[in-house]
Amino acid sequence: MKNIWITLFIVTLAAGCGNINSLPITDFSQEGLEDYTLLDVRTPEEFAAGHLKNAVNINWYDTDFVDQLKVVPKEHTLYVYCAKGVRSAKATSLLDSLGYKAIDLKGGFDAFQSQ
Repeated sequence: MKNIWITLFIVTLAAGCGNINSLPITDFSQEGLEDYTLLDVRTPEEFAAGHLKNAVNINWYDTDFVDQLKVVPKEHTLYVYCAKGVRSAKATSLLDSLGYKAIDLKGGFDAFQSQ
């Protein structure tokens, strides 16, 4: 278990040095998008309190986060969000390193709700 966290930390740190594809969440629209997955990386409690339509919830803090991604096709573009943008940026870096095309929805759900 400890090795998984160390590996995730190293991958996230290394990936963080690259450019993350991002889009302000306030500019995001699901209309006209095909072959994409909207990924909410918040906790199940945060997700239950409100989320974007059609979002899939995979908790960033789950120890099996990477294993849970197996249900998401790699050929889909992943639009990733959290509450404010910190977890989604980390998740986007990790996803990119795993071969996914991921886009961080900057500002998170809080920014979406405030628009």
